[in-house]
Amino acid sequence: MRTTMMACAMAAGLALGGSVHAHELQVHGDHCGYSTAYDVQVMANGIGFHRDNGRPVDVFMHDGRLRVDGRDVAVTSDDAARLRDYEQQVRQLLPEVADIAREGVNIGFAAMRTVLVTFAENEDERRRMVGRLDENHRLALARIDDGLGKGVWKSDDMEEVVAKSVENSVSDLVSKVAGQAVSAALSGDESKVAALEARANSLDKSIDREVNKRASELDKRADALCPRLSSLDALQRQFQFRLQDGSRLQLLAYDNKDNKKLITASDSARAGGGDSTH
Repeated sequence: MRTTMMACAMAAGLALGGSVHAHELQVHGDHCGYSTAYDVQVMANGIGFHRDNGRPVDVFMHDGRLRVDGRDVAVTSDDAARLRDYEQQVRQLLPEVADIAREGVNIGFAAMRTVLVTFAENEDERRRMVGRLDENHRLALARIDDGLGKGVWKSDDMEEVVAKSVENSVSDLVSKVAGQAVSAALSGDESKVAALEARANSLDKSIDREVNKRASELDKRADALCPRLSSLDALQRQFQFRLQDGSRLQLLAYDNKDNKKLITASDSARAGGGDSTH
């Protein structure tokens, strides 16, 4: 969801002359370095992993059993225990990712609301723009609930959720703030320029108060997921079985930016193979 926060920063930045970037309304977490080439679906009867490119294409695990590209894979009792642990950890992880995604969107819309309320010129305009903003916010959260909230991780889909949810709202804000700035500058009226600067200063303080604390807290929540990803990586390294071609099963990769990021904590607010290299 870095897109959300960058969009908000862009809108606010028009008013602040760039000083908003000092707030760094983003949640760093990308340094975890983990990614997955797979879409993930958590179901009552197991967890499925699917990708369109590369092999294997489909992986399914449940209760210590494993099926890869439609074929059952024989595993030892030790690997069955590891597979159960892996499945359980993924089941516990995705709801937390969903919560982080929701909060990232909430923070982004809070920033946009702050800009909107600061620069709306009258109550009718404020009511109209807040209504549009709230509807886009609702739709973004609904998309998360229908995806991650139901145990389905699709990186491309999440990017689409973020892009569509902020597009109209950011367009409104950019048009409003930029229009006022241009109008004030062209008018030659120093009082208008001073009034706009005063609003920008108040916006700076409002974002400090309303947004940055939440962004910092979300940063910590995202960072807390890093050890859990490391645990999943450690488990897959311990698998003793081999795939049909003799390779290891690697659902999670380290430090490969070409794959979909599983935890886009950095892209979430400060919101998914390849060989492991660490």
